[in-house]
Amino acid sequence: MKPVYVINGFLESGKTEFIAFTLDQPYFRIKGKTLILLCEEGEVEYDEKLLDRSRCVVEVIEEEEDFTPSHLIELEKKHKPDRIIIEYNGMWNYKNMKLPWYWKIEQQITTIDGSTFPMYYTNMRSLLSEMVRKSEMIIFNRCDGVTDLNSYKRNIKAVNPNAEVIFEDANGEIDEIFEDDLPYDLNQELIELDNNGYGIWYLDCMDHLERYLGKKIKFTALVLIPDGFPKGYFVPGRMAMTCCADDMAFLGYACQYEGAGSLKQKDWVSVTATVSKEYWEDYKGEGPMLHAVSVEKTKAPKEEIISFV
Repeated sequence: MKPVYVINGFLESGKTEFIAFTLDQPYFRIKGKTLILLCEEGEVEYDEKLLDRSRCVVEVIEEEEDFTPSHLIELEKKHKPDRIIIEYNGMWNYKNMKLPWYWKIEQQITTIDGSTFPMYYTNMRSLLSEMVRKSEMIIFNRCDGVTDLNSYKRNIKAVNPNAEVIFEDANGEIDEIFEDDLPYDLNQELIELDNNGYGIWYLDCMDHLERYLGKKIKFTALVLIPDGFPKGYFVPGRMAMTCCADDMAFLGYACQYEGAGSLKQKDWVSVTATVSKEYWEDYKGEGPMLHAVSVEKTKAPKEEIISFV
């Protein structure tokens, strides 16, 4: 298998700077040759001295129709690299990218210019979503003066909940704080979640579970009982629109409830529960677990679908 590293993002999002920085780090000074496939040329160019000392060669692929498995194999045979870095064109739909069958993507990283993110999110959301959907790391750079980093993170996590999101300004990485901007008070005896609050709680609980341990929450939810689910458990949650009307996801955490057997799929219920941290097989480790204090049938909310768009 040929290891491949994909760096994507829109033009001038910092892809070349990120790759150049990585090439110059001690941990990347490894044996063998690296082939960089440059699919769009921005204002920043690779320094020839850096390429020489990091044993890298660059091949430019200007047209999307030339990004084919056969052409990629030709370039591989020409240079015989030990690894390949793809600086992908942000205007090419990532889901259409085809690689030779034996090329294995080891890591995918998306770079985003924090100062222009709202424009791209509004006008090119579909392309952006395809970029970040399978990325392990999302790097927002140039975040100087941006005051709403929380919404940036929520927008990304709605599409890719497992991605690591990093914010950077001119001084380096930003220690992003969520708690001060939460739409509810963590010190309340009972935290009641509306539509907006539920979506934010779901994502924040994933990243900052420690904030909710022992807390009592209340929300309206749809009942989901997956096949083979343990007796006495169900998943209360909400359907969410993460990108567009065709991109829906069910957001919910497992809930222990003695009366779960009396519930039916797609029932609407009002759930009051406490939050704990427990091992759960579907999480492949520890994660949020709800313990129901009460579960009462209720009517569907006026807006049944939560929107992150």
